[in-house]
Amino acid sequence: MILTCPQCATRYQVDAGKFPPSGRNVRCAKCGHVWHQPGPVPEPDPEAEITTHEPLPPPSHASAATTAQGIAHAPLSAMRAQLAQEEHEEGRASSLGRVAVAAGWLLLVVLVFAIGWVAVAFRDNVATWLPQTISLYAAAGLSVNPRGVDIADVAYQRRIEDGQVVLAVSGTIVNRSAHELSVPLVRVTLFDADKHELYHWTFVPNVSTLQPGQATHFHTRLSSPPAGTHDLEVRFAKAGE
Repeated sequence: MILTCPQCATRYQVDAGKFPPSGRNVRCAKCGHVWHQPGPVPEPDPEAEITTHEPLPPPSHASAATTAQGIAHAPLSAMRAQLAQEEHEEGRASSLGRVAVAAGWLLLVVLVFAIGWVAVAFRDNVATWLPQTISLYAAAGLSVNPRGVDIADVAYQRRIEDGQVVLAVSGTIVNRSAHELSVPLVRVTLFDADKHELYHWTFVPNVSTLQPGQATHFHTRLSSPPAGTHDLEVRFAKAGE
């Protein structure tokens, strides 16, 4: 395949297999001009209609001399070197593109893991800011405490005082947050063996606020608890309870 520079008319003998059907950009090794060279014309279909064309006139002596001079000034090796360099640059750009895509996926995976770790490690804070996430944490089997205060070390005891049965309940209220919090009312609920509520009552803890990390002990009692009491629950009272 012969290429002719449209700027200086220098001609080059190149391998047609280096050019796709859509063509490619080439640069003249003599004058540096860059142009788009179409790909080689496909072989004619032998079954297609055969048409005849008038033969072209032979080239003049001046054009033949110009062609010979151009080929003499631009050896075939220079054109091949240029094509090889362009192929090398295209391959390098393709490799850099693949590396960029892989780095992007890796960054995305690291970001997802980081968000997941924060969502689990600071789930109490997340539940405080976004209460609708409490049900998601519960579905995942993770306990959350959006209040920031917690009830711990609950214990109860039945005893006889002045000939009457008394149920004594005790425990600790802890502020697990990083700032001062108010202490809500505490509700105690009694259940039978089938988890049916038998009785409940609320009481006010002995402090109204707790500093970060501070804890307070509570003690409450009920005289003559209902017969059939099998279990109890101690929690913070909800609004309206």
